[in-house]
Amino acid sequence: MMLSHESIEAFLYAEARAQAEKRWDDWLACYADDASFWMPSWDDDDRLTTDPHREVSLIYYPDKRGLEDRVFRIETDRSSATTPDTRYNRAISNVEILSQDDTSAEVCFNWTTHSFRYDIVDVYFGTARYRLDTSGEKPLIKEKYVVLKNDYVHHVLDVYFV
Repeated sequence: MMLSHESIEAFLYAEARAQAEKRWDDWLACYADDASFWMPSWDDDDRLTTDPHREVSLIYYPDKRGLEDRVFRIETDRSSATTPDTRYNRAISNVEILSQDDTSAEVCFNWTTHSFRYDIVDVYFGTARYRLDTSGEKPLIKEKYVVLKNDYVHHVLDVYFV
């Protein structure tokens, strides 16, 4: 089905809100089973890496199982990256529909995340490109490609920062 700009924005906001509220089942429900999640790193020439299988990535999960495993570790305190707990919130802006047909949509947007941990406030910002499957009752993320523009970070990055 073809989605309106407003419907796509509502979906993006709902995904970000589920994540910020740590409603992990709702957040995971936004992803197709074969969804990839990739945040490449910047190389020494200030270019983004292009192959998550041969080059360093800041985050790479080839399918939803990786995200489910990450959520399991977050929820069961088996993650040093989330101890102590991190407070965060992501804002989304400049949502564009790059292409769309009856079964899919490609969208791009800017994002900013503020986080608080160890009495430090960090700000992360960048762009994201999603490929959505729109053939079902609700959209599902098939590909999430995230570019972190400020790649100097004080601690381990995690899925909730982007």
